[in-house]
Amino acid sequence: MNSSLNNLARSVMPLTDPAQVQIVYNRVFAKKVCRECGALNSIRAVKCRRCHSYNLRPKKKEIASKKS
Repeated sequence: MNSSLNNLARSVMPLTDPAQVQIVYNRVFAKKVCRECGALNSIRAVKCRRCHSYNLRPKKKEIASKKS
């Protein structure tokens, strides 16, 4: 988790305050994604808000790198 925070701070925005980095981390990565419809749900969700499926996974914590 710390490496994700450091990568986020370096690559996306120049944040130096750890409290601000934690806020951004929670807003960006603290989500669940429905495996059936792809909707973003809250981290506390048990079923999807859009299709009502129980098939949820946590959002990936790594920032995708661009392929060249």
